[in-house]
Amino acid sequence: LFTAPVVWALHFMVCYVVVAIYCEKAALWGIEFGTIRVALGAVTLLALAMIVLSAYLAWRQWGFGSGDPPHDQPTALDRRRFQGFATLLLSGLSFVAVIYVAIPLILIDGCYQ
Repeated sequence: LFTAPVVWALHFMVCYVVVAIYCEKAALWGIEFGTIRVALGAVTLLALAMIVLSAYLAWRQWGFGSGDPPHDQPTALDRRRFQGFATLLLSGLSFVAVIYVAIPLILIDGCYQ
């Protein structure tokens, strides 16, 4: 249930910490901002792949959509389907959140003091 949001949070932290440190200490790193953008782009693709995998596993746990929500009966099957459905929804939200975090990597081409 928490895999996709944790992946998003780690991606968020890595992107913003790396760029913040680079922009403060760019002369010490000796690399261009374009290299940072490419590396963080790779991190973004890895995060999106992990979230897609989490969504697939959730969809499989949900029963490939065989039962419609709300899955509110006190049975093990309904609990498993509810958890799968909730995880699938969180995976979708986390996927969009990772994309929104990555948008500045596309639009910003350097550090401004």
